[in-house]
This record gives sequence, C-alpha cells and structure tokens, in this order.
Amino acid sequence: QLQASGGGLVQPGGSLRLSCAASGFSMDYYAIGWFRQAPGKEREAISCIKNSDGSTQYANSVKGRFTISRDNAKSPVYLHMDSLKSEDTAVYYCATALGPSYFFRRIFNSWGQGTQVTVSS
Repeated sequence: QLQASGGGLVQPGGSLRLSCAASGFSMDYYAIGWFRQAPGKEREAISCIKNSDGSTQYANSVKGRFTISRDNAKSPVYLHMDSLKSEDTAVYYCATALGPSYFFRRIFNSWGQGTQVTVSS
C-alpha cells in the first residue's frame, strides 16, 4: 500500500513537502516516485528515484523546483516542492514502476490514493 500525504492550499511561489509511505509491499520494483493529474488532463510523471543507486529524474516541468528524496529503500519518499505555480495544481500520487523509463512512460506497477495540491492566491 502506498499512502501519499502533505498536500494542501499554497500561494504561488510557496512550498510544500509531500510524503509517501509504503507498507505491506513487495520490494520487487525498481523505481518509486510521483505523478500528478489535473482535472481534464492526462497523468504526468514528474519525478522518481531508482532503487538500485538512488539516482533521481525529473520532468522538465518541475526540474529545478522539485526535489525527490528518501533516506533508504525502506524509508518514506518525499517530494519537496518550491516555487509553486498555479499549473502545479493537481492530485499527486505516489507510484512504483519497473524502472525510470517505465515510470516516465506512465507504466506503473502500483499507486495509492493521491493528495490534493492547490496553488492559488
């Protein structure tokens, strides 16, 4: 089970940190990260961590503003979001995949309930 939390309402330019806790979970996945979905839009994979070496990848839309992190393979995964924009408004989901290439092609093994992020003044 993947449980995302930490969403909320924030003003443009503000920051939020999302958390993802995994429990009762098979560890046979190779990447874990975040995707988001805004109303009427397709899912957008935004960032993931590769389990084997901790390397991270980001979508161009969030590069330089968002940071994904985790302490080890069993710890929660965090998404620190800075310089938030109105276009970042979406439901954010934590998900796993067989690797970063699968992740960014939106081929996910599993995902949990999302957390709403609203950026508005």
